[in-house]
Amino acid sequence: MIEDPAAAEVCLDPVRARLLAELAEPGSATTLAARVGLTRQKVNYHLRALEAHGLVELVQERPRGNFTERVLRATAASYVISPAALAPVQPDPARAPDHLSARWLLAVAARLVRDVGALITGATKARKRLATFAVDGEIRFASAADRAAFAEELGGAVRSLVAKYHDESAEGGRPHRIVIALHPSVKES
Repeated sequence: MIEDPAAAEVCLDPVRARLLAELAEPGSATTLAARVGLTRQKVNYHLRALEAHGLVELVQERPRGNFTERVLRATAASYVISPAALAPVQPDPARAPDHLSARWLLAVAARLVRDVGALITGATKARKRLATFAVDGEIRFASAADRAAFAEELGGAVRSLVAKYHDESAEGGRPHRIVIALHPSVKES
């Protein structure tokens, strides 16, 4: 999870993003230069920027003639830029309180990314598993009226489950956030 705006800027550069992808397996500037079609010096420049922001890490140093070859790898298998990286302009559900608007849904999704990213970071540091649950599926409605009826029925079922299991006075209990979203599917190109 990338929360630092400078790190986000660094990894969004197309060359650096390609290098991050290539560094799923450890490599040096020399081996990467051959794969991406750039000079070793240019690759080294980009690797230093990625390393300065903690996106790649040193795995090994080995002598090669007059220089030391540095072998690096990406610090993660994949990266997500947290909305927190855009703190002053990150989406906020409180600024778009219409629960039926796409902007509110986007703000809730941004909060989900930010919060779960922070939880993953904390769980990783504590060397613990993070208990989460998600449902993902697709449904085809015959009409807008059916979609509205489904949303109303789903909302009622969720409210009923929340009322059944929520215990404000549970000593040692931990609050959990529930997010349910319904939006048109994006057509894959």
